[in-house]
Amino acid sequence: MDTPGCTTQACGVRDHLPNYAEAGAVVIGVSPDPYAKVKRFADKFALDFTLLGDEDHAVCEAYGVWAEKSMYGKRFWGAQRATFVIDGEGTVVHVIPRVSPRTHDDEVLKVLEQLSAAA
Repeated sequence: MDTPGCTTQACGVRDHLPNYAEAGAVVIGVSPDPYAKVKRFADKFALDFTLLGDEDHAVCEAYGVWAEKSMYGKRFWGAQRATFVIDGEGTVVHVIPRVSPRTHDDEVLKVLEQLSAAA
């Protein structure tokens, strides 16, 4: 969890929380790491949004992001970075697969703006 990509994405979300609130969005982050590790990460970077430690990867599996990955020739299972926009009724209304940590917030806020305009 405490990797450059995760840190960039999480701190970006933290820095854009007022924009998310203005759009009427609630942010929930999910990590397959144990809750204690997630809590240390949240404390270290002053993350003031909900982070779920999905150690048994039930949430990741339910959303289809628990997948086999490869790095430096080694294969392993892990969470693919993705964002799900869920409406007030609990329906997934938009998915951003393969999220880039650097552009994540701009992408999500654009989607929220488009959904608001269409409503």
